[in-house]
Amino acid sequence: MSKIRRLAGETVLYGLGSILPKFLNFFLVRLHTDVFGPEEYGVLAKLLAYVAVINVIFTFGMETAYFRFATKPGADEKKVFNITQSVVIFISLLFTVPFIVFANQIASFLQVPGRGDLVVWLSAIMFVDAIAAIPFARLRLQKRATLFAFYRLINIAIVITLNVYFLKVAYDQSVGINYVFIATMAANAFYIVFFFRTLIQWRPSYDPLLSPKIATYAYPVMLTGLAGMTNEMFSRLTLDWWLPKNFYPGKTSEYALGIFAACYKFGMLMSLAVQAFRYAAEPFFFSNAADKGSPTLFATVNHYFIIVGCVVLLGVSLNMDLLKYFLGSPEYWEGISIVPILLLGYLFLGVYYNISIWFKLTDKTYFGTIITVGGAVITIVANYLLIPVAGYLGSTWAMLACYSTMTAACYYFGQRYYPIPYNVLRSLSYIIITSLIVYGASFISFESQWIATAFHSGVLAVYLLAVYLLEKDKFKMASS
Repeated sequence: MSKIRRLAGETVLYGLGSILPKFLNFFLVRLHTDVFGPEEYGVLAKLLAYVAVINVIFTFGMETAYFRFATKPGADEKKVFNITQSVVIFISLLFTVPFIVFANQIASFLQVPGRGDLVVWLSAIMFVDAIAAIPFARLRLQKRATLFAFYRLINIAIVITLNVYFLKVAYDQSVGINYVFIATMAANAFYIVFFFRTLIQWRPSYDPLLSPKIATYAYPVMLTGLAGMTNEMFSRLTLDWWLPKNFYPGKTSEYALGIFAACYKFGMLMSLAVQAFRYAAEPFFFSNAADKGSPTLFATVNHYFIIVGCVVLLGVSLNMDLLKYFLGSPEYWEGISIVPILLLGYLFLGVYYNISIWFKLTDKTYFGTIITVGGAVITIVANYLLIPVAGYLGSTWAMLACYSTMTAACYYFGQRYYPIPYNVLRSLSYIIITSLIVYGASFISFESQWIATAFHSGVLAVYLLAVYLLEKDKFKMASS
């Protein structure tokens, strides 16, 4: 079996463990938007945006560091595991304890006064997520994708079951969005059960030679992740700050944030595909880095990733008239025009992750920090300029500008330090043509939903046939 075929198989398994659970979690959007109004949903989105950023600090880039140092020739994997897990637990405790002690003050600072209980729940959730991060990374390195998928699926099954029970059977309005956090915490607690054997074998470790090297490698990765999460979540926070009063007549900024966050979930369909691929690709890239043909292999992998991403972009964008019903209340539908832009932005982010392997293999991780901080600057400036004139649509364009610029910068520097023969023209052609098809289709309207669905299905079928005819010979060569 070829390396690319094996990578595709592992991506499918990681998809079961990451995309499928999150896709099932996507169905909770309908449940949440049925129960919570846009303003309350906006509060939920705001808090989760902060959590996403803080989670990056908790793990401190140790997942990537674990892959790098555990795969080096002569490496002691157990020692690397103990060191990276020690760092994660230490940092997580360093933040979790004061978050819980000063929960009420933090809630006031986040403009949700009197909701210190939410801060406590979120702190506990982040702590459990963090201590499970390195054990999950170990499963990936050991290529135990089936077990990885099983743990993730059990987690989401518990989340969905508890959400349905709390919000449909035992709902108490005084508890409100607390139910969402209680369900998540209960489900994540099972990670402790899953990894109990691994965790009791862990020993706090520090090596005077190895630990500083790991920290030096991981610190820029953490900064890169922090800046990257700022790029992703900043728009949700700045809508609350920079949206002019009454920009959307008669609606608050929390209302607009709720609309934006609900529609953002569709963009996550591409993000989840990217995440599943990363789970399989990161250890794959490190494991094959020493091969002479690795640059060509990496270029081929990236090309097929772009093709799959374009299919997702086209398939989701053409079917928004149907997918919008997952949002429940029609008041959320007004924001669906942002979805194709979000999907395209996440596609560029996926390409960035692929081509960023060069600075991880050359130990020049500081380039990731520089590029991602530059992206954060673009995000901040673009949101500042565009939100007052375009609302959440401006935030969406800011996100696309950020990720496309980061991808271009990463490619430029990568070709100087670790040349990889990417087929830029062919890949860009796929992205541009797919975007033009989506844009053109948006101007075609139908009286019947059935006719619209048939037309869009036909367009997608023709697109897939064209891709097959163009790529079949190259794919046979790559998979042989």
